[in-house]
Amino acid sequence: MIATTRDYFKLHFIVFLFGFTAVLGKLISLPSVEMVFYRTMLAAVGMAVLMLIIKADFTVSKADLLKILLTSIIVAIHWITFFASGKISNPSTSLVGFATCSFWAAIFEPIAKRKKIQLLEIGLGIVVLIGLGIILALDFKYPLGLFLGVISGMTAALFTVINSNLVTRVNTYSITFYEMLGACISILLFLPIYKNTFAAGGELLLIPTYIDWVYIAIMAWACSVYAYSATIELTKKLSVFFIQLALNLEPVYGIILALIIFGQNEVMSLKFYLGTLIILGAVVVYPHLKRKSDQFSNRST
Repeated sequence: MIATTRDYFKLHFIVFLFGFTAVLGKLISLPSVEMVFYRTMLAAVGMAVLMLIIKADFTVSKADLLKILLTSIIVAIHWITFFASGKISNPSTSLVGFATCSFWAAIFEPIAKRKKIQLLEIGLGIVVLIGLGIILALDFKYPLGLFLGVISGMTAALFTVINSNLVTRVNTYSITFYEMLGACISILLFLPIYKNTFAAGGELLLIPTYIDWVYIAIMAWACSVYAYSATIELTKKLSVFFIQLALNLEPVYGIILALIIFGQNEVMSLKFYLGTLIILGAVVVYPHLKRKSDQFSNRST
């Protein structure tokens, strides 16, 4: 199947939606834990409806279901730390921390697949850490926010590596459905502990406003169910390499959106943007260097 101009615009719209989640997280009045609870609940419902429409198979073996449900806890931690980062700092900081995902993937994937760690990936990972060092070296106001953003990047890399193994046996729709459902249930079970330990004033904020429901629904159905299923559909026409290259623009789109919507609250120092540019540069250049490295290795053998 030949890709059309419409397919390329559709891909960038999907990347825009992924980057928009950081902005939506800041706009929603609920704390991150309560917000992610509702997001995962609506995403699970939305994915179930989609699967019924396209007649996707819900069947999963008991062993794989257990792995998926355990992975869903990591997914929940990822989203909670990502949105908590944006809440206590700003979307730009959370997106920069999340951009370290490639560094963590360079460590986790070889371990999980029992392969040799690639020096190229570790080298680019060090470049990412240098970018973070530049940001933290200045009078940075949001060290905890950046730390939580980095945790969100680490957990994203971890569940992506796990899912890359699961997808060889389980269809992607089932993985997403059960992970959203599992994340929702795990947060529900965590709420009593969260209330007594972390919640402000020892109280949960479980009643979203009308506009909160609108934002959460957009986040769950547009940024999760639609964007995810549309990405799968585009793999029929576009290479995985090209799609991954485009997805590297997510932090860029997110930071630009945050600057437009939040204005002066998102304006950071020049060194912040220098560190961010180094991090994003490492992320964007990786696929090119990886392809060159693989071509050189193939010629050598």
